Amino acid sequence: MKTTANYNNRHTTLDEQRLYDHLLACVTVDSPEQMLERFQALFIDGSGYSDREIVACLDAVLSNPDIEEYFKFILNRCCHILINRWQTNKKLQPAIPYLVNLFEQPPVHKSKEYSRARAIRRLRQVNQSFLETEQYLSLKRLARIIEARTAAQLKPVDETVPLGSLINRYPYLYEHCLVTEDSDIQHQHLVRNMQTEAQHQFECDLSHYVAYRVRRLRLQRQGQEKAIQQLRPINNPTLLNDKDLVTSLKHFSSRREQGQSYRDAARQFTMHQPHKATYRQFKENLYDYLVADIDPNYGKRQFNKMLQQQIFGAYSERDSKPVDDFLMVRTCSNLFNFMVVDPAAGRQHFVFVDLINNLGAVLTTGLLLRILLICNKMRPFLERRFALLFNHYETATSDTVSWLVNVLENINIALSLNFGNVDLSFAGSR
Repeated sequence: MKTTANYNNRHTTLDEQRLYDHLLACVTVDSPEQMLERFQALFIDGSGYSDREIVACLDAVLSNPDIEEYFKFILNRCCHILINRWQTNKKLQPAIPYLVNLFEQPPVHKSKEYSRARAIRRLRQVNQSFLETEQYLSLKRLARIIEARTAAQLKPVDETVPLGSLINRYPYLYEHCLVTEDSDIQHQHLVRNMQTEAQHQFECDLSHYVAYRVRRLRLQRQGQEKAIQQLRPINNPTLLNDKDLVTSLKHFSSRREQGQSYRDAARQFTMHQPHKATYRQFKENLYDYLVADIDPNYGKRQFNKMLQQQIFGAYSERDSKPVDDFLMVRTCSNLFNFMVVDPAAGRQHFVFVDLINNLGAVLTTGLLLRILLICNKMRPFLERRFALLFNHYETATSDTVSWLVNVLENINIALSLNFGNVDLSFAGSR
């Protein structure tokens, strides 16, 4: 049985390093068009590259009997040498999707270098394998985000597009969908910057849209039709229809029209924990806190019993011990695995689908938010769960997984209203 290659367990060879150094030197002086030509000749066509020493280095790399195990790391690093350079300059960013798409194009030139026939054949084999790797899938997701960012304006989303093409809309997925085990520090930093920019842009767009809706509604109540016509329309920045967006905004606002806000409920739960509470007491309070937001008709059928088993069955040997951060984190992570997706159980998520079918996207999101608000450090963990689902369904058309799209949109709104930097509290009091 073949073992899975591990990036952290291998050393860079001298020939690999020469490839990296060569690309680094070229990308600092060559235009993106020139670099794309270089990359195609060297790594895609496998022929016609002018620097014979570099060709010899690549051939030496390809001659290794274990090349199929780790070439994905080499090729990914070569791509990121170019990408990291281009990504720092918005004028150069459009070249990134072209680079990524090269791998799906057939070789342009038929090689007449018969002495290299074996190396070229090997190159094309490992390139084909590269298309199935997590490294290439991450590059494709990055390319989609770059294409969306460089587009002149947001276009209506066709319901038949793959879910993966919507990745740009969900900043909280970026770090978990764009970073692989071999991603360098610079790429990780660039992804975090992209995430911050995209989140800020979404919050601004959402704020502008809500302000527009509030002003339009006020003018309607005053009967000022002429003033309404003079308003510059602001588009809904989500994939929810206007009615569902308003419902979501009101539901996750810090000031809800009906009932206690999620943030206030979490604060009350935390403040009312007994001093030096035992783990068992914490579990009892946690169960009551979560059940309070579940439709009794749904909960009593099966869910409440399953939830009870998840909470009270965890680390029962420590029930008499004081609750601490470790137990808090492990309990919440178990709940997210149970309610969203458990990677240890073959990415099982039937409970999540059942919650959505019975409670709807808004209340399901609210249930997860209740957990997150009492243990903020679990946010990356929850985001990874959604990244797993996104990756699992990314080739499905968005209309066939509309249930997931609705939840992803509601998660975006819930995170913005409860953890973002833009105050949208007025959305709940219109």
